[in-house]
Amino acid sequence: MSVWQPRCTSCPFIPFSYYSLYGHVGKLATEIQKGANSVEGVKAMLWQVPETLPDTVLEKMKAPPKPEDIPVIKPEQLPEADGFIFGFPSRFGMMGSQFLSFFDGMDDIWKSQKLAGKPAGIFWSTGYHGGGQENSALTAITQLAHHGIIFVPLGYTFGESMFEMGEVKGGSSYGAGTYAGDGSREPTDLELKQAFYQGKQVATVAKRLNAIAI
Repeated sequence: MSVWQPRCTSCPFIPFSYYSLYGHVGKLATEIQKGANSVEGVKAMLWQVPETLPDTVLEKMKAPPKPEDIPVIKPEQLPEADGFIFGFPSRFGMMGSQFLSFFDGMDDIWKSQKLAGKPAGIFWSTGYHGGGQENSALTAITQLAHHGIIFVPLGYTFGESMFEMGEVKGGSSYGAGTYAGDGSREPTDLELKQAFYQGKQVATVAKRLNAIAI
């Protein structure tokens, strides 16, 4: 999981690129990876986007250290993939600046349109109901559109669980999600199951498209 490995031409490769400050997005990412790898012939790996905050600020925010076994991805590695799933926390109703900075570093890739036609899903974490559960997804879709990436929404394919009203559940038809609250709330079993399902769904789409391209 910590190295960029060559793959067979018939096996879709999907990097899960995410940013997580307190670990909520990271936990969703782990379940999404499991879901993607449950699809036969798919290779899914976890990658972190670079941190942009200085260590002194992270210490004041009491942010835990980043996982050492998950490598940091560079934009130029993305064209090697057959599909993507991007995860990020919400900041004031939109994608966090760390992930925006990562997309800002993709100017050469955008000019060459090397990611055009490849599928991608998105997932996220917000503090509360009004923290961007929908708007964070919408602002992320604009990034995908400029690269010609095919957005793969969750839709309502997760079944009756999409209509769950008996408990708090993040996510929507755009993708999986969770609520962090003041930071103490952890992703629920239902949110993790939704994340697993999304990973499987995006991997299935990537596998189909990869088969057509070969």
